[in-house]
Amino acid sequence: MQAIGFTADKTLRYLNCEKPVARGQDILVRVKAVGINPVDEKIRSRVTPASGEQQILGWDAAGIVEAIGDQVQDFQPGDEVWYAGAINRPGCFSQWHLVDQRIVSHKPQSLTFNAAAAMPLTSITAWELLFDRFGASSDSEGYLLVIGGAGGVGSMLIQLAKKLTDLKVIATASRPESHAWVKHMGADIIIDHGQPLDVELKKLGIGAVPLVASLTHTEQHLPSIVELIAPQGKLGVIDDPSALDIMPFKRKCVSVHWEFMFTRSLFNTSDIKQQKKILHQVAAAVDNGVLQSTLAQDLGPMTPEVVTQALNEVASGRMLGKLVMAGIEIE
Repeated sequence: MQAIGFTADKTLRYLNCEKPVARGQDILVRVKAVGINPVDEKIRSRVTPASGEQQILGWDAAGIVEAIGDQVQDFQPGDEVWYAGAINRPGCFSQWHLVDQRIVSHKPQSLTFNAAAAMPLTSITAWELLFDRFGASSDSEGYLLVIGGAGGVGSMLIQLAKKLTDLKVIATASRPESHAWVKHMGADIIIDHGQPLDVELKKLGIGAVPLVASLTHTEQHLPSIVELIAPQGKLGVIDDPSALDIMPFKRKCVSVHWEFMFTRSLFNTSDIKQQKKILHQVAAAVDNGVLQSTLAQDLGPMTPEVVTQALNEVASGRMLGKLVMAGIEIE
């Protein structure tokens, strides 16, 4: 089996691996398409495999079940599935991939494999942030500020808030193309994150914001967030600031929430199946025309060169939506 990853020198290349065997809770998936995420570049930059070891990237996949373990009840060979995988297991940039059935759902019937592969990781992240961390519900009202609205998570968070709650969404964007993208995703108000966010909101006559999702450059925007967030508001963070001083939030009694979608699989939490349920609900919403894929660019079949190009684009911080690749071609 071929996969794409790296060894100690960090150069992306084809890796020859044994084809996995499905046992227990695992299903074996023939990977048809994958999505690119910032986590792929983070792993490549931070992980150095020991001599003789290798690291396979990829944590967003859509494909077809080929085999199932003896404890699997929810899937059969031939089922079309989508999932985001687990960060403590080999990634999905491979011809076949093993994944725990508890974090997998049947993919939306209305989407191609490529369109589906753009969504699992960002959908789970956005869903967990909005409903699990913020505690939002279908009747939630008021403002939600999404900092970095044009990226993969931002694109899903805007849609979920607009379609499944009564929240009014303010999204940030600094370029004409990102402005157009977040508007297309459903943002009610768009402000420039190249300017102080609290000042931009004051210009529009918007007062304190109860929910703030900081998806990128949190450290840079923190002083503005301190000013604009409402007393007893909630701040959600997904990026990796080098420092995060939350003392200025004390007088407002603001709660700070980390969101990391790999936590449930990493620690095998008692509610790990929640990710299957989230993906099932998102799939139903897609098939009912409520949500749309955030696929922005299809790069064709996976090769080391294409993956390298995609990682460079993601690392630039100027992405709209998601980049997707088809599976490794089998000769």
